[in-house]
Amino acid sequence: MKTNRIVPKDAAVSILTESGQEYAVVENPSYVYPKYDVYPLPARTDTLVRGIAGAVMDMDGTTTTTEPLCLHSLETMVRRISGREQDPEWKGLNPEKDYPNIIGNSTTKHVEYLVRTYQNDISLDAMRYFFIHAVAWTLGKGADEGRKNEVRNNCAALGVRDLLEDNRFLALTSAPSLDTPEEREAIYRLQQDYGQRMTLNTLTDRVRAAVDIYYQRYHFILGRIREGSGALAAKEVFGDSNRHLIQPMPGIGVFLALMKGLLGEDVEFCFEEFAQYTLRHGAFASRKEAESCRPFLRSLGKFFAQNPISVAVVTSSIHYEADIVLGEVFRVLCQQAESWDIAIARRRTILDRFRHYSNYYDGFVTASDSSEIRLKPHRDLYCIALHRMGILPEDFGKVVGFEDSESGVIAIRAAGIPLCCAVPFPETHGHDFSAATYVARAGIPEVVLKKRVFLPDSWILST
Repeated sequence: MKTNRIVPKDAAVSILTESGQEYAVVENPSYVYPKYDVYPLPARTDTLVRGIAGAVMDMDGTTTTTEPLCLHSLETMVRRISGREQDPEWKGLNPEKDYPNIIGNSTTKHVEYLVRTYQNDISLDAMRYFFIHAVAWTLGKGADEGRKNEVRNNCAALGVRDLLEDNRFLALTSAPSLDTPEEREAIYRLQQDYGQRMTLNTLTDRVRAAVDIYYQRYHFILGRIREGSGALAAKEVFGDSNRHLIQPMPGIGVFLALMKGLLGEDVEFCFEEFAQYTLRHGAFASRKEAESCRPFLRSLGKFFAQNPISVAVVTSSIHYEADIVLGEVFRVLCQQAESWDIAIARRRTILDRFRHYSNYYDGFVTASDSSEIRLKPHRDLYCIALHRMGILPEDFGKVVGFEDSESGVIAIRAAGIPLCCAVPFPETHGHDFSAATYVARAGIPEVVLKKRVFLPDSWILST
């Protein structure tokens, strides 16, 4: 068939069905044509029979635990646009109903879902107030230039471009805080003066405003983390200053070092920790079954020492956010690696690679590399990652992908990767992972200990 050809519906259906392969149907945001995109998926496999050349991994929920922060920011956004910011009676977002729809997709799709779901609760006056609040904070205290441009564009799209030139608004952008009684009164006066001209009639308009309100809260917390006030931020989010907002997922440090061949046979040090974790999460029926996997660890370490692979991290977060998150993750990974029972020379090498995420990854792909309308479950980010890693389409069968959400596993398969492993965490256990070729309920420790990173045993034992 010629490429770039216009065909009638019947011919298109014939083309799509003649191969007998699977397809993913991806719904676009409400303002995008067409309503759906359709992606052919490569034939499934759960074993890397041709060897392994690379791994692609999601960030939030797969590499690190930042989803609670995203969920907190989304809930704060709903509270604010519904006038319930301080309402103790509202119990918050529904984990069973809401979480499957607000984890793993683009921010716009998350917000669009919440605006639709809670549309009867929205107070337009509250939305206008907190939109002005978000714009003032972003232009005055935000650190991401892309976000600043977005809020300027949204002011124009919502009919209040001249707000940005109002001296009262400009005073807010330089105020130390927007939460004092004086600043709140100033925002209220601006809302009174500009509110009726702020067009919030359509779903698209309301999503525009709500996205900026979400990002203000998310970037406010990230700013606290970047300045070293993580404990204060944790107190605000969790009510517990001892909890970490950002930390690596279980086993990630070992996995990253293993893939680059940095652990070699010393990888056996992790057996006890991984065995206990996988047993606790149901990956093995008995301790004896877990013990049967111990001999493969040393061979696996030797294999990757001789065959290190490319690794890319892929996230629907923008660069500013991912930079803060991964910087904190690798700081913690260095602390963890300091206590590993491995040879001193290996530890030094690992610490050097973990010193900054840019020393480790062969591909670092964020939403800033694409567009909000082309994020997961679209394939674009993973296509970019494969290109940056230098892996050609004929070798996509040598790549393993890891994702924690329904939209993420679809994006990996749609990018042409036959082997996609889902690694759900508590908030995504209810997702539909039918696009994945393997679901590791015990996460990365199960991938390493039980599945041997999906390599045939013959490959490992022949090393």
